[in-house]
Amino acid sequence: MMSKHPADGAEERNNEHLDELRDRLIDQSLRELLGNEVPPDLSARILAEPSATAVGAAAVSDVTSSLPVPAERATRQGRKWLALAVAASVLLALGIGIGAVIPSLRPQAQVAYAPSATAPPVNRMSSKNPAALVDGSKSMPSPDANGHGELSLDMPLPGPMPKTTPTIPTGTGRPVVVAEPNKPASHSTFVPNLSLVTGEGYLRDKSIGLKNYRDEISRKGEEIGRPLSGVFQTGGEGEGTGSSGERGRGPGEGGDRYRRIVENTYLDTLQNPLSTFSIDVDTASYANVRQFLLQQGAIPPPDAVRIEELINYFRYDYTGPEDGRPFASHIEVADCPWEPKHKLVRVAIKGREIAPEKRPQANLVFLIDVSGSMEEPNKLPLLVEALKMLTGQLRGDDRVAIVVYAGSSGLVLPSTAGENREIILTALNNLRAGGSTNGGAGIELAYKVAKENHIAGGINRVILCTDGDFNVGTTSDGQLERLIEQKAKQGTFLTVLGFGRGNFNDSMLEAISGKGNGNYAYVDSPAEARKVLVEQLSGTLMTIAKDVKIQIEFNPAQVAGYRLVGYEDRILAAQDFNDDKKDAGEIGSGHTVTALYEIVPAGEKVPAPSVDMLKYQVPAKATGQGADELLTLKIRYKEPTADVSQLIEVPVKDASRKFATASSDFQFAAAVAGFGMLLRDSQYKGNLTYDAVLEIATQHKGKDASGYRAELLEMMRKAKQLAEK
Repeated sequence: MMSKHPADGAEERNNEHLDELRDRLIDQSLRELLGNEVPPDLSARILAEPSATAVGAAAVSDVTSSLPVPAERATRQGRKWLALAVAASVLLALGIGIGAVIPSLRPQAQVAYAPSATAPPVNRMSSKNPAALVDGSKSMPSPDANGHGELSLDMPLPGPMPKTTPTIPTGTGRPVVVAEPNKPASHSTFVPNLSLVTGEGYLRDKSIGLKNYRDEISRKGEEIGRPLSGVFQTGGEGEGTGSSGERGRGPGEGGDRYRRIVENTYLDTLQNPLSTFSIDVDTASYANVRQFLLQQGAIPPPDAVRIEELINYFRYDYTGPEDGRPFASHIEVADCPWEPKHKLVRVAIKGREIAPEKRPQANLVFLIDVSGSMEEPNKLPLLVEALKMLTGQLRGDDRVAIVVYAGSSGLVLPSTAGENREIILTALNNLRAGGSTNGGAGIELAYKVAKENHIAGGINRVILCTDGDFNVGTTSDGQLERLIEQKAKQGTFLTVLGFGRGNFNDSMLEAISGKGNGNYAYVDSPAEARKVLVEQLSGTLMTIAKDVKIQIEFNPAQVAGYRLVGYEDRILAAQDFNDDKKDAGEIGSGHTVTALYEIVPAGEKVPAPSVDMLKYQVPAKATGQGADELLTLKIRYKEPTADVSQLIEVPVKDASRKFATASSDFQFAAAVAGFGMLLRDSQYKGNLTYDAVLEIATQHKGKDASGYRAELLEMMRKAKQLAEK
């Protein structure tokens, strides 16, 4: 005779528990509504009603028929009970409806890989412990102030995870539940279905408080029942306020988010002799613009166009450093193609190249958004393919951990050696989207895992993959920036990969990448994933200099005014240049950085409003020193592990070159900048046209082995076509 499977008993107990929970909810809610004065026969009749339809009709009819009918004889008490009975019946219908939903939400534990081998000793893990990890070996604090009960795991758990995860034969894995840090049991119970290995064992919350359950259902003042789609339901859409304020916005509620760009204006050199900004190696804006033009057939919103990121998307033929510094600087001056009376100054930096075989050991944490908004083909499926490409580039001594987040966060794969590639790939292949988006919780856990596996002298980096639609937990840009800024101090760098359209939060992703000593790319296709994570992997992962700042002092004897093209989000105060506590951009191995200044020569009128004469001080005037110098370039940077900056200073003279005789890279960069100004419909675009920038870019496409410059020409033609409609 076959014995009953243990899982069946656990399932029955789970069903009984949920049924009991529903009854408690209905009973307690009715009593609170009626002030604990419900007549015994009435409450018993309602609670015993077997169907929601009967409650909605027969129950109300029976109750009202038992009351005195003639209106003139109805007592005040009778009318009170009539109203309360109707309200109770409606509430009961809702309660039974919730009861019907609950069974479909059977909780499934998040699991990570562990060897099944021989039966390990049984450990227990409690959700009362905010630091509960895979081995369940932490101490168990007392219940929290909210009265959340212990989260019991009716399953054996292995001991501590070995440093190198063994290979697991298919179908023999044993699930290891990962409790969510700093979350009560009611949140840990309802998590997205991210199971990577099937196995026996069920997650049961023995004593979830009734008040906590009802608070979740009526969360944020929503009508009863609605939050089930955002708080509990796996595979549903995340919740959001639909505003652009402190809260994040849910799928389809408000569209993509971009930070407003106010273009840099012309500045008078006598009044503003110094221009200071942080470098930027991000390329997200270019890929985003490409998707708008070539995939959607639309001109992108002006605020989606960051001109410096369009320029820096391309590699240029700059020479690298030869003096032992992490990068070399180059300056070129020629006439401005869109304003003949002005000149164009190109400031360029080329980072030191480091061969892949000389790359230090890497400790990577993939932080993956698996919320409901990531279900679309250009989100989680593309994200998985991108990270599989990166996994293929890992060495055997590299390490990878996978942290996921939706309504809650969890460690899907502990830090695993790169030689166990199949385990990493299997973990990626089994990811599924569902639930709301608590990005803050995921960030906390990812940096914790990175710190626990820190490699001294190695690459320690969190790779955040998301559409940026954070809609529960920590959601405001300011809060997230401060969180990332704090975590960056532990020596872990950040790479942000953005995905998708419709609720894409570019504003937040750009901001946190800058605060996290990081870089930011937008992945709109497998080709872009290959560029960022294969072709330019060393630059993406390996930082050769951090907090890189540029300051230019213009000579008023040569320059009447100037305007920095782009970098609006990277402008720094003059005093920030010498402040080593002030954060700035990072440059990776082999990266090139280009910045363009449009300058107004001395004697020409600066196209900017004038300022009244000063009353209490003498206006600044030229000293006469370095009269033949156009400007002085100063660069400050820190080594990746240093806290004190180093200074590079280079004086520059005007070679008075015509634009047509400038270098090919100079002309191509000018064409890209002009293209960006046209897309933005910039007030500073001068005499630019799409035909003009297309002609310049075509002439200076160069070798273009990867085809990226040819793709730009296609984008220019498409933009011209759209602009003429």
